[in-house]
Amino acid sequence: MDRNWEKFLAPYHQAVEELKIKLKGMRSQFKMSARHSPIEFVTGRVKSAPSILDKAHKRNIPLRRLEEEMQDIAGLRMMCQFVDDIRVVVEQLRKRNDFSIVEERDYVSQKKESGYRSYHVVILYPVQTIEGEKKVLVEIQIRTLAMNFWATIEHSLNYKYSGRFPEEIKERLQRAAEAAYLLDEEMSSIRLEIQEAQQIFLRKQEAQDLE
Repeated sequence: MDRNWEKFLAPYHQAVEELKIKLKGMRSQFKMSARHSPIEFVTGRVKSAPSILDKAHKRNIPLRRLEEEMQDIAGLRMMCQFVDDIRVVVEQLRKRNDFSIVEERDYVSQKKESGYRSYHVVILYPVQTIEGEKKVLVEIQIRTLAMNFWATIEHSLNYKYSGRFPEEIKERLQRAAEAAYLLDEEMSSIRLEIQEAQQIFLRKQEAQDLE
């Protein structure tokens, strides 16, 4: 099936850019209201054509069904400091009326066998084009910094071993995932102290900027 990939992916690129601005705006609004922001930072990307084709082959997705069956052609990640922040972010996403949520997958409380933890929200986002409105699927992953560190390493190793990890590596990754989660738990237990220290640091920075 021949495809003009630049034209096909254009709405996905537009969706990612628009959503990055909107989701970063949520962070700014928390800051302006002098409330703890559950969002540390936001990143986004669109899969390349070779990556799409590779996944379609592995998942037996017909190319004519990519728009309906591949949920992560466009993807965003929202990073949080604390595990509890993930729930706050998800609730904020549920309240929005500029897109509709089509699926949620909770890998935080129900981790994958590999040890992977994250919260996935799949949305249907309307992109305005010169040919009219086009709705595209976008996957938003919400996770802590520790979860993201583990997932990034696991992703790299997955490429190296083509998904077939040696047993020793698999066991070490699972132990590392548990260590990352314990780190999140410890940070949550001293959350108030961390937030107070961050506020003191910010006030000092602001005072220095005014000098």
